[in-house]
Amino acid sequence: MQGSEDEIHIVLETNSFPLMEFGYFQATDTWDFILVSDLQKTNIKRDYRRQRFMAELEKTGFTIKEVEDKRRLFYGIRAHSRIFNQYRELLKDTDCSSPGALPEGPVPTTTRIRIVNFILRKKEVDGEKFDDLVKDHVFETMFPLHERAEFLRNNWAQWRDIFYKQPIDTIRNYFGEKVALYFAWLGWYTVMLVPAAITGVLLFLSSFSLFHASQISKEICEANETIMCPLQDHQHKYWRLSETCTFAKLTHLFDNEGTVFFAIFMALWATVFLEFWKRERARTAASWKLYGWDEDQKHQHSYLRSSAILIFSLVLICLLIGMAHVLVLYRVMVTFFFSHSALPFLEQRLTTAVVITGALVHYIIIVVMTKVNKKVALKLCDFEKPRTFSERERKFTIKFFIFQLFTHFSSLVYTAFFLGRINGHPGNQVKIGGQWRLEECHPSGCMMDLFVQMAIIMGLKQTVSNCVEYLSPWLTYRIRKLREWPQGRRLHDPNLEEWLKNYSLNEVNIFSLFDEFMDMMVQYGFTTIFVAAFPLAPLLAFFSNLIEIRLDAIKMVRLQRRLVPRKANDIGTWLQVLEAIGVLAVITNGMIIAFTSEFIPRLMYKYYYGPCSRGSNVTADCMTGYVNHSLSVFRTKDYKDRIPSQRTEHVTECRYRDYRNKVDYSYSSEFWFLLASRLAFVILFEHVALCGKIIAAWFVPDIPQSVKNRVLEEKFENLCKKLRLSSRVTDV
Repeated sequence: MQGSEDEIHIVLETNSFPLMEFGYFQATDTWDFILVSDLQKTNIKRDYRRQRFMAELEKTGFTIKEVEDKRRLFYGIRAHSRIFNQYRELLKDTDCSSPGALPEGPVPTTTRIRIVNFILRKKEVDGEKFDDLVKDHVFETMFPLHERAEFLRNNWAQWRDIFYKQPIDTIRNYFGEKVALYFAWLGWYTVMLVPAAITGVLLFLSSFSLFHASQISKEICEANETIMCPLQDHQHKYWRLSETCTFAKLTHLFDNEGTVFFAIFMALWATVFLEFWKRERARTAASWKLYGWDEDQKHQHSYLRSSAILIFSLVLICLLIGMAHVLVLYRVMVTFFFSHSALPFLEQRLTTAVVITGALVHYIIIVVMTKVNKKVALKLCDFEKPRTFSERERKFTIKFFIFQLFTHFSSLVYTAFFLGRINGHPGNQVKIGGQWRLEECHPSGCMMDLFVQMAIIMGLKQTVSNCVEYLSPWLTYRIRKLREWPQGRRLHDPNLEEWLKNYSLNEVNIFSLFDEFMDMMVQYGFTTIFVAAFPLAPLLAFFSNLIEIRLDAIKMVRLQRRLVPRKANDIGTWLQVLEAIGVLAVITNGMIIAFTSEFIPRLMYKYYYGPCSRGSNVTADCMTGYVNHSLSVFRTKDYKDRIPSQRTEHVTECRYRDYRNKVDYSYSSEFWFLLASRLAFVILFEHVALCGKIIAAWFVPDIPQSVKNRVLEEKFENLCKKLRLSSRVTDV
């Protein structure tokens, strides 16, 4: 193979050559790639350019078969063995280590596809590469064929295999290491979700034992005489605290003392999951003889481009945060319309209806902004001009994930930490445009808002998104197949029949696998970052993953064209993304327990304000009187605007959730004491959880000792071979 040392370095760097793998061996009469040209878009000039390109491929060492269909022209190409011999010599000349060497004998299928794809992409004829010819409609597409995939089709890409172990080595031999590692990681993640899911379910079920026994719930259910201030300006009516009896019991299912234990458990679980995955990854890479393999990359840096990208990224992040404010406006406006609705049900369940519809709107925003985020991240990567695909993928991953993080979680952050906390107090509420009052938390507490929003968004993503992910390529495939294969059609060439079947499959691109990884990262974020508010998240993720594994397998084997194999020995930047999510989970869950749940106020009341405070020996429940303690008093004569209507009796005082003085409505001493306690808890929780993560990471080594020993043995054997070879040369 001709080329300078720089060109050789690009070959090794761009598409992960050197390569070493063992898989299906292609027979001599099969085809490595199929090139397709649309005859309806051809002309004399394009015909000439296409013929020139194919002629150059023949000179390079490719066997070509041309078959014409009614609307398209197909070219089957097969690389001659001398092409792979050239790569063998190239790798020897560049002094590549053992993990990069091409094996002697027949070249594995994945290696053939990778090398041929590289040659086709880099081949330049008259200053034009294949991608340039595709843009000018000289060619339509190119793809490798699905061949000898019966085992995967019958034993992996089947819904009946949902509970069976995946054939990772076979996947690697057919799709390459990158795809195999994705499924290995996804399978490992699913298995590790089992203890998290069981713990979350046990915590949730154990709370049912207190469903009717909670002292706080009893007090709320019996508070028939406790008149609460109006939650919305447009209703202008008081309500009784006992009306929230059912919701108070439901809230206690996920807002109790066990929440703290579960949040710490999930922080440690995230660390243990990653550490054990690193060990599993090391064993897998060692078994593939890829443990010491790495992509040698040289990155270029431009301060001007980086500054421009940073500024634009910050603008987009501000826009994504603004989407949370759009949801706030939506919920305020829909509150107004629902309160004037002719449907009595909406008026009675106004807050619940607003929370549910707000979550649905949030899901729609996520779907739309995901497409926008992807295009923006790609444009920013193109502007940054990375030298290699691996560098481009890394930069794209970081940008897209950050955008997705703000898209998915900005609204949840607002609900968890700002909703109902910046509204003022009765008689002096904060209003948008001086007209619409900001939305309050659900009458049973802000944890209910967060729980409902999490349940709806995560439920929709695991159901609707999975259905669309499967039905969209399935319907596309069926339509393409009917168009290419009308009933009664007979083909004169058996090769053309196989090529048309593969052509009818859905197109793939370099980011097809990336999209699957990103979906899993977002799901992992929902499973860990806000798990304190939704302990059933690991259970939903577990069942979703069981479906996702087979769904992705069916898509790759039955509905999509064959992916070009890529070499890898780990999941790359995604590992750093998982570690970042783990740290965010500790911080967020600590703040949810401290500021969103009632854990700290209940704890302070129990040991500082309640009947059991200061070692008092009483027979009453320690939480007796907590509800009355947590409600502030407002004098109705202090209403500045329209006085709320009351159909039963004249009300002089009403209650609201806050810690304020009765005289001037300023924050009481209890508020500042609780604020200090909340901050202290956040610091304590995060230090305990992070220390636990560090200890767990130290206790579980990333690399098993058996792998280290195997690598050392292989290095010793390679050194002995080199010494024997050098001694023979010296003797000569």
